[in-house]
Amino acid sequence: MEVAGEVLASESQLHVLAVDDSHVDRKVIEKLLKISSCKVTTVESGARALQFLGLDEEKGSLGFNGLKVNLIMTDYSMPGMTGYELLKKIKRSSAFREIPVVIMSSENILTRIDSCLEEGAEEFLVKPVKLSDVKRVMNDCIMRGETEGNNRRRVDKRKFEDDNHASSSSSSSSSIPSSPSSPLPSSPSTAATSSPLHSLKRAKLRDDN
Repeated sequence: MEVAGEVLASESQLHVLAVDDSHVDRKVIEKLLKISSCKVTTVESGARALQFLGLDEEKGSLGFNGLKVNLIMTDYSMPGMTGYELLKKIKRSSAFREIPVVIMSSENILTRIDSCLEEGAEEFLVKPVKLSDVKRVMNDCIMRGETEGNNRRRVDKRKFEDDNHASSSSSSSSSIPSSPSSPLPSSPSTAATSSPLHSLKRAKLRDDN
């Protein structure tokens, strides 16, 4: 595993995990990414990429020295685990599915390209990868990150406003005095009607007189 650039680099730099079984191709993509001001970690296989990510433990996208991975660029044809298989594992992981994955291949096979894009690949680059390709991918990644950040801020703001509204409504309802319950007036018909006992007493008095 090779980590290019200073670990204490600016937080604004994108950290790219480059996966390729060819040492020459790893050096080429590393150089292009460094020219594009990226932090780079290179590994030689899909298995090493999963080990770097800690995918089996689902710990989140933190790897060597706590560097967050912003983008994964992987070769398609590799022994043991292809780039397509690595892509599927990443996209089916709850911790890593949001990380953009770019597939690279020296073979321009349409069915292979379609399969990768349908599985969630951000882009499919045909080797040799050029600096213009890398810069385009970086720009897309930055734009995507800004959009997601703005969406998160909008959601947080909406939640804050909803919480404040709910709190205000609760305070208003608790400040309204409850009206005292007034005694129910007695029914006139009930008051005017004498009880059977009173009627018997009046009848006895008339008989005595």
